[in-house]
Amino acid sequence: MFMRVDQLQAELPAPKAADPNAAAALQELLGGKYGEMSTLGNYMFQSFNFRSKSKLRPFYSLVASITAEELGHVELVSNGVAMLNNGPDIPDGDEGDGGDISGAPFKDMADIRLAASFLSGGGGAMPINSNGQSWNNDFITTTGNVVLDLLHNFHLECGARLHKLRVYETVTDPTGREVCGYLLVRGSVHAHAYALALEKITGVDVKKFLPTPNIPLANIPECQKYLDEGSHRRLYTWSPNDYKEIAGIWSNDEVALPGDPPGELEVVDGMPDGGKIQQLVGVPSAFTPDYAPEEMFEIAEKLYKKSR
Repeated sequence: MFMRVDQLQAELPAPKAADPNAAAALQELLGGKYGEMSTLGNYMFQSFNFRSKSKLRPFYSLVASITAEELGHVELVSNGVAMLNNGPDIPDGDEGDGGDISGAPFKDMADIRLAASFLSGGGGAMPINSNGQSWNNDFITTTGNVVLDLLHNFHLECGARLHKLRVYETVTDPTGREVCGYLLVRGSVHAHAYALALEKITGVDVKKFLPTPNIPLANIPECQKYLDEGSHRRLYTWSPNDYKEIAGIWSNDEVALPGDPPGELEVVDGMPDGGKIQQLVGVPSAFTPDYAPEEMFEIAEKLYKKSR
């Protein structure tokens, strides 16, 4: 089962201004071949289909726990996309009846890369790539062969990190770059974890055999605070009681990758502290959340008071 917490995995700074084209680039990290929908889909169905779970518990627990983190990555990127599409929140912007809608609240979006994100999605995120192509099941690999699946996962994380770096080099807004910086660090953790898992099974040092992509995190400013706090050495169970067996892979005197701040790898029960979710204030003239939001707010306030 999954438990949802009303926070993001990391704190995202508010965008300086609306930047829909940066949001379109960030969509690649959501619905692209190596995006978070793909990492989630791969690990989730691999964990569902995993054979001999009790006998291969450390490897099953690794895939299962990373699944939960990837679900949070989908949420993080989606919030980043929506924030960049809409720009900073306008205080009390969700009040009023919308006024004259002939003013065309989305007129500035006529020439952006992904017009459908506004025309169909109201400025939110969608499971598509940077060109608007839908994410699909063809991006999922679940063979039932634990070695092949782990090798595929290692490749997937390496490809994802390369895409994150390219998107990072495309966007300049702090919101988009924070998303990339955090995910570059956590993607490094996952690639490292799958490499160690393969090493435990086969005896092959995958980190030497396939050391790609070689991305020095110390060169990326947005990665620094996560390196300083040791995020590159932590693997979370995402559960209060389960999946502790990952310590058999992500521990046992294993240490951080060369080039990253040194230290022993550690398993943390539960999840990181996380950060707040931006409000995304409504736009009445675009019928989001509705044409007369005051009535909805009044109803919601009454329901909330009755629940106390």
